[in-house]
Amino acid sequence: MKRILTIALLLCLAAPAAAGGRYPETIPLPNGWQPEGIATGKGNSFYSGSRATGAIFKGNLKSGTGDVLVEPWGGAALGMKVDHRNRLFVAGGGTGTASVYKAGSGRLLKRYTLTAAPTFVNDVIVTKRAAYFTDSQRQQLYVLDLGRHGRLPKEARTLTLTGLPASTGFQLNGIESPGRRLIAVHSALGKLYEIDPRNGAAEEIELDGGDATNGDGLLLHGRTLYVVQNQLNRIAVVRLDRDLDEGEVTGHLTDSDFDVPTTIAEKGGFLWAVNARFSTPPTPDTTYNVVRVRR
Repeated sequence: MKRILTIALLLCLAAPAAAGGRYPETIPLPNGWQPEGIATGKGNSFYSGSRATGAIFKGNLKSGTGDVLVEPWGGAALGMKVDHRNRLFVAGGGTGTASVYKAGSGRLLKRYTLTAAPTFVNDVIVTKRAAYFTDSQRQQLYVLDLGRHGRLPKEARTLTLTGLPASTGFQLNGIESPGRRLIAVHSALGKLYEIDPRNGAAEEIELDGGDATNGDGLLLHGRTLYVVQNQLNRIAVVRLDRDLDEGEVTGHLTDSDFDVPTTIAEKGGFLWAVNARFSTPPTPDTTYNVVRVRR
């Protein structure tokens, strides 16, 4: 408890509440955190996991303060989403796991072993019917089928994907859903794919005006898809057609505070990007933060 209170105190000193109730431009995470994923929840709450330890930080976007919600457990916490039942779904990276927590208390509801190593369970999207996790090293998704009233299943199932070209490097990464379909970005190819969750059939979304090179986290707002291009330090803005088979890159969002952003969340009319700082050697004193981005 002392450690949590100390972190909270340091964050209060580092990032006082914005004047006039405005959102701060940046929010510090604990030193040495090594973040990758970010999700927003009830009110102004946000969550960011540590890819190094599996710990999860919960903060407030208005005050810029927070503390450790889930203590390190020797795993990894990458892409994450909060569902409407206030549960936090977390991808476990190279551990091959998926974890589900109570977003309010941090209590672990269930941890699933999705697959054996080598693997990289990277990101997740939660729909009314299921949670879908991407694997950046295998052409498959992992599915948690939700039962009545959102009941968690006893185990996950694997959905084999078809229609994806063979490639090296990171494959599917960020994932979103416009309803009955899924959209995922292929990092190595710089392409977007529409996926049928019933049978795993994937079809490329033809893009004009640019591509999704170094694509990482996705966020869908209406028919506008935001694609984080991590090493390029920018977010591509893609306007999708109604059938999701074509899209146009209409521009890019940049910020002087970007330092290899990986994923984004939405709250208060802004996007919130977490800086993973992949190009900076991590130490216990390395600083990390969340950046507010105007759409």
